[in-house]
Amino acid sequence: MSSRSSEPAVGASAAPASPARTNVVVLTLMAAVFLSLLDTQIVATVLPRVVGDLGGLDRFAWVTTGYLIGGSAAVPVSGKLGDLFGRKRVLMASMAVFLLGSALCGLAQTMGQLVAFRVLQGIGSGGLFICVLAVIGEMFPPREGARYYGWFSVTFGAASLTGPALGGILTELADWRWVFFVNLPVGAIVLLVLSSALDLPARRRQAHLDYGGVILLVLAIVGLNLFTGRAGVDRAWTSPVTVGLGAGTVIATALFILSQRRATDPVIPLRLFADRTFATVVVIGFVSGFVGLGLINYLVLWLQTVLTLDVRESGFALTAMMLAVVLASYVSTRVIGRTGSYRWFPVLSMAVFAVTAVLFSTAGPSTPPLLAVVYLLLFGAAGGLNSQALTLAARNTAGVRDIGAVQGTATLVRQLGTALGVSFFAAVTTGRLGSGLDRLDRSGVHIDRDDSLSPRFVGTLPAPLRLELAGVYADSLRVVFHAVVPIALIGLVASLFLKDIRLAGRPAPTEPTAPTEPTAPEGSPAADSGSPARSTS
Repeated sequence: MSSRSSEPAVGASAAPASPARTNVVVLTLMAAVFLSLLDTQIVATVLPRVVGDLGGLDRFAWVTTGYLIGGSAAVPVSGKLGDLFGRKRVLMASMAVFLLGSALCGLAQTMGQLVAFRVLQGIGSGGLFICVLAVIGEMFPPREGARYYGWFSVTFGAASLTGPALGGILTELADWRWVFFVNLPVGAIVLLVLSSALDLPARRRQAHLDYGGVILLVLAIVGLNLFTGRAGVDRAWTSPVTVGLGAGTVIATALFILSQRRATDPVIPLRLFADRTFATVVVIGFVSGFVGLGLINYLVLWLQTVLTLDVRESGFALTAMMLAVVLASYVSTRVIGRTGSYRWFPVLSMAVFAVTAVLFSTAGPSTPPLLAVVYLLLFGAAGGLNSQALTLAARNTAGVRDIGAVQGTATLVRQLGTALGVSFFAAVTTGRLGSGLDRLDRSGVHIDRDDSLSPRFVGTLPAPLRLELAGVYADSLRVVFHAVVPIALIGLVASLFLKDIRLAGRPAPTEPTAPTEPTAPEGSPAADSGSPARSTS
């Protein structure tokens, strides 16, 4: 291994690979992301069969929740580990953990075992996702990377569309366990290709992993996910469990922030927030997760209870929305790659979110389904317009040494926004729905509170009663849409403060390789930090 005294520029860190080899690597990375995203979608289809086989109906939701918690905790930690020890190593390790978790899930004999192994699988999944983002960030300068970040949107759409169907096919032809076993051959091919084709410079840097910070961050993330998943749902807001989870999360977060100020190599370097672009991206990402992803479940509820669409019809409507997400995200990244400018996409996204929320708030049981689909298309486009634009803006603030930390922090904050959004909208909906059912009781119409929360039950009611209950749901969800408007406007105002720093491109072939990184904007914390020395294998 030949030592180098300085770190080359991003995208020029090794001898340029042939276009064919580059495409093979990127496609393999997308295959890794596909596996990570697919397991969020495919398992939901087979859960009824799993419960019938293993029992444990009371832990039904934890099969999904455990996977999401494991992934959330892994995102910032894996990003930082990649910064310290090399992204290829952490990517390969994450894939190994994901495949181990998949194999154990397929072999699980009890629901408790399945939940535990899903957490392990989620840890590998979160590491895969953030490592692929960081690897692309290291392979290509931001402007050229925009093209490849656009592939994330296509991969996300493919996983969302094929997951439920593939889960059903595997369960019918074989057994639900093959939903997990199918990951093994594909993952093995990914490992084999990346081990031979992915050529990233090795790192020679004295690393000091912040173990205390990692523990505190994981505790804070797990606490927040448990709090948002239970508060106001199966536990009252004032119950000891809810209060304890909330207090524990706040304490762990405060201790984590204090630890990051003293750590030699912090998991989330606080100096990153001194860069206005990065801080603004974090705020917009939080709002986007809160409004966009946090609201999706309530759009499903709106379709099935207010418009009284059946599962198949609402599924088609949501598929159209997902296609709008993919198309808007892909087109926006292509435009960003050509122009080098990302600023106006988050602005447009937040404006469309606000307008769409107003449109949904004016809709009701008499709204034509076709018009509802138009609203969903607008909502999907709003989500797609900023999904990769924010990723590119965050990447543009980072030097090579901080790519993982920057991507991990931005992704984590968006996920936390989603968790808080789900909890907030659940509280608003439940409270308003209870008031509406009380009004029906006083008018002489009694509907069981547990049954009324089932969209399938709504469809079995006589037409006049169904219309009354649909009105109650419409009134409850209208408050949710009203709440979205000011939150989206906060994101819109934040977007207007986003600097339009042109994405850095690959240096011209005639220029010598610069000893410092040209990708960090002048005056940013990344630009002021040193670069670790690396050696090429």
